[in-house]
Amino acid sequence: MTSPLRIIPLGGLGEIGKNMMALEYEDDIIVVDCGVQFPEEGMFGVDLIIPDVSYLVERADKVRAILITHGHEDHIGALPFILPKLQVPVYAPRLAHGLITAKLKERRAARDAVVHPIDPGVIHHIGESFEVSWFRVCHSIPDAMGIAIGTPLGTVIHTGDFKIDHTPVDGRIFDLPALAHYGDDGVLLLFSDSTYAEVPGYTTSERVVGEALDRAIGEAEGRVMVATFASLVSRVQQVLDAAEKHGRKVSIVGRSMVDTVKVATELGYLTVPPGILVPLGETRKLPPEKVILMTTGSQGEPTSALVRIAKQEHRDVNIMAGDTVIISATPIPGNELAVSHTIDNLLRQGAKVLYDRIATVHVHGHASQEELKLVLRLVRPRYFVPVHGEYRHLTAHAQLAWDLDVAKDGIFVMEDGDVLELSESGARMDDRISAGPIFVDGLTTRDTQSPVLSQRRSLSKDGVVVLVVTTDKKNGGLMGEPVIVASGFLDESETGTLFEELSAAVAKKLTSGDVRHEEIDELRAKVRETARSFIAGAARRSPMIIPVVLEV
Repeated sequence: MTSPLRIIPLGGLGEIGKNMMALEYEDDIIVVDCGVQFPEEGMFGVDLIIPDVSYLVERADKVRAILITHGHEDHIGALPFILPKLQVPVYAPRLAHGLITAKLKERRAARDAVVHPIDPGVIHHIGESFEVSWFRVCHSIPDAMGIAIGTPLGTVIHTGDFKIDHTPVDGRIFDLPALAHYGDDGVLLLFSDSTYAEVPGYTTSERVVGEALDRAIGEAEGRVMVATFASLVSRVQQVLDAAEKHGRKVSIVGRSMVDTVKVATELGYLTVPPGILVPLGETRKLPPEKVILMTTGSQGEPTSALVRIAKQEHRDVNIMAGDTVIISATPIPGNELAVSHTIDNLLRQGAKVLYDRIATVHVHGHASQEELKLVLRLVRPRYFVPVHGEYRHLTAHAQLAWDLDVAKDGIFVMEDGDVLELSESGARMDDRISAGPIFVDGLTTRDTQSPVLSQRRSLSKDGVVVLVVTTDKKNGGLMGEPVIVASGFLDESETGTLFEELSAAVAKKLTSGDVRHEEIDELRAKVRETARSFIAGAARRSPMIIPVVLEV
């Protein structure tokens, strides 16, 4: 009797981003993707969010490889943080391989990682339990792949992110015959992209966007700025082609996009017409109607090029009368307000702004319902697990499978940390592991229990009040009244006599005789407790209270 196959999602289920899925069979573990998530509003000081891989680190001797589906940040961005802990080989499609290699060079601890480029259809034997091969899919980045994983219990198919585009910009279509072949041979389990499972119909082809961009650039009277994802290589190609057609020069603004364009060009995924790309400084010498700027910032990211331009904070680029700004992206859930603010700021400065609600300047890279149904029909798995999406997306995808009457042995809507166990006798989901978010804060990583993050949230609400108490080192007596300073609490004009009264209240408490001054910790606790109670009553606020005791 064969052992069970354990399915362990570490990220990407019940959320958008930080995609990571582990498959475990006896002494072998393989991992599909290793992505990041970007912080939401209110995550003060957090740069990135990565998966919790403590389960894998505890079993590091079993982890054989990380398999990558494509080169988007939500699938490769955590590698520089995870590889130093696991030290396993990475297998990735060639464009993703180039992007990963460049990324790892920037982080000293990950520079020695081994990254293997793969080609579709080639079988790789990984550990004693897995045979792995990749197949082409369409997505918003070239070289996107799905993965077929042979296990002792049967074949597992992971689609990665995909849509079915019959006219992709790079000409590489979804390998539907390969998917049908796996379906004919029998598939144990299907993981399939759920991001747009609520959207009826079909996703529009990238070719339609190319025509809209060409028309917008041709009709623009002045300079054109195109903002999109740094990794959306197909969109960059469409802009370069339109620039050549309409006699314009293109300059790339934003480090991440510069790096991606460099790697994609070197690997042959981007065809740059001679003389089209010019440095930013060169564009100032050209008439506005001869210039296109490609920038990052389509999601309203605070430090991105377009947002700084919109806020008039970019050192090299300002909006000019007659500019046309094309935002070629759909806001990721949670980013809608930031994108709206950016559009408003651009319009205030006189720019004409084209975005997805008023022009066909972007189509998303994920399959809509009819494409998801086609994949389910072709694969006909015994079991189905929808992946990559918030819980409502996973549930909508599960409903599609139910309506089609596929995956008759089980449809499982899982979340990060759930464990699905498949065996010859069936499937069960009765275990959970730790799989919460890990926050990258500068050079430090923190979990959800970190007091630093809760303190920052507290500071953001009512600020901080510092009380400095001076005591006599010899007898512990209070020397003068406490000194109070604050930041982010109230304006000086609003405090009035509040601090004087607070100082007097703290002094009274400390001289009441029931506080042992030789116990510094007890003294601090009394100062904090007295100040918190006084401020809550007098100002209806709850700032962070920091007591400082000086002995002289």
